[in-house]
Amino acid sequence: MKYTAVVIRILFLALFTFLILNGKMMLWLALFAASLLAALIFGRLFCGYVCPMNTLMIPTEGLSKKLGLQTKKSPKWLHSGKFTWFALAGSVIVMLLTQKLLHKNIPIVLIWLVVSVLVTFRYKPAVFHNLICPFGALQKTFGKFAILSKKVDEKKCTGCRLCEETCPTGAIAVEKEGKIAAIQPFLCLQCDNCQQVCPEGAISYLKIK
Repeated sequence: MKYTAVVIRILFLALFTFLILNGKMMLWLALFAASLLAALIFGRLFCGYVCPMNTLMIPTEGLSKKLGLQTKKSPKWLHSGKFTWFALAGSVIVMLLTQKLLHKNIPIVLIWLVVSVLVTFRYKPAVFHNLICPFGALQKTFGKFAILSKKVDEKKCTGCRLCEETCPTGAIAVEKEGKIAAIQPFLCLQCDNCQQVCPEGAISYLKIK
């Protein structure tokens, strides 16, 4: 599944590049809109496999760690979580104004793509995914109602925290009392990182409601 996920991400990155180069950004935004409806059933698959930002953030994080640039801290002014909504509103306003005044479609997704890479050079991916990304704000909202998502089998989980450590969004936390991992569907990118590292095979993608 690991290599399959890589191939899927690369193919969607190629599609994104093709659409941007041909001035078809609105088609990509239409795909994003469709993914919000899909998130009601399948969770945030768009973020985990389709989004070009996540695809480029993965190798960026690896490079950042090797260079010793990444920190576990995050800017305090982002902690309220409100910035994602300001970023979303600002992006929409900029798109509408440039289209009306300049008669051009500004490549807003491309701009955020650059921001995502720059942020990940310094901070953990969760900072951009959870506290900055304007598209993530909508995905999180729709992801709250997901019918399918990653789920932990409490009978198999040993609380080893390997899944918690590998999760790019901090969607997994091991409870102090029962020492059992729990996954928050609205934060989960359905990326399979947790399943790959779980020594007990305690995590599966299945119906949660």
